[in-house]
Amino acid sequence: MSIRFSCTGALLAAALATGCAVVPVPASAPVASGEIYAPVAPPPPQYEVVPAVPFPGAVWIGGYWNWEGRRHVWVPGRYVRPRPGYHWQASRWVQRPNGSWSLRAGGWVR
Repeated sequence: MSIRFSCTGALLAAALATGCAVVPVPASAPVASGEIYAPVAPPPPQYEVVPAVPFPGAVWIGGYWNWEGRRHVWVPGRYVRPRPGYHWQASRWVQRPNGSWSLRAGGWVR
């Protein structure tokens, strides 16, 4: 029994030494609907220099502000391959009735 206790104590000490921790999920974490919530409005969009088109037909998707735990983080724009019959709807922030903000992810729309 003392061996089992020693092993358990050693495992606990090893877990603590490696920095393992149980942390609650922040309120801004993505939810099942794919939305991200933030308590504050995003900053104005950043100016982006659109690079040369890397391949014929490439579609530029502009950057947007994402929410990562406690602050907004800029996600830079990029080129993607087009989807015939679709157009890109950009990501956008929408203020909710309770004053918080919700990020509606961009995507291809028919």
